[in-house]
Amino acid sequence: MNNIGSTKGLVALVLLICFIQQGFSIKCWVCRSDRDPKCADPFDNTTVPITDCSTQDRLEHLPDVKPTMCRKIRQKVYGQWTYFRSCAYLGEPGLDRDERFCLMRTGSYNIFMEYCTCNTKDGCNSGTSFSISWLTTAIAGVLAIASSLLIL
Repeated sequence: MNNIGSTKGLVALVLLICFIQQGFSIKCWVCRSDRDPKCADPFDNTTVPITDCSTQDRLEHLPDVKPTMCRKIRQKVYGQWTYFRSCAYLGEPGLDRDERFCLMRTGSYNIFMEYCTCNTKDGCNSGTSFSISWLTTAIAGVLAIASSLLIL
C-alpha cells in the first residue's frame, strides 16, 4: 500500500515540475538568417540554442516590460528574404488557440514584412508544432499508467 502512495506522489511531482517550468518564463529561438542560414525556413535548430527569455536584458525605452512571448519576423527587402527569431516584449499572441498571430506589412520598393508572436509553448517561433514539455508530460502520464498497472 505504501508503494502506491509513493508512486502517485512521484508522478504528481513530475507533472508539477513540467507545469511549473512553463509558468515562470518562455523559451524562444534567438537567431538571424543573415548570420546563420539555418535560421531561415525551413528552420533547423541544430546550431541554435533555445533561450530563456527571462534572462534577456530589459529594454532601455521600456524598462518595466518583460519578454513574455516569442517572435518570428520574415522580411523581404529588394528580393532578399531575412528571418529573425527572438523573445518578444510587445505584441499580441494568437487568438482562440491559434499558435501565432501575424501582422503583415508591405511598402514601396519591393519591401514586405511579417511579424508573428506566440506564447503557447517554448520554442513556438520555430514554425513547428512539437513541444518538449508536452512530450515530458506524455511520458510522465504513460509511466503513471504503467506503474499503476504493475502495482495492481
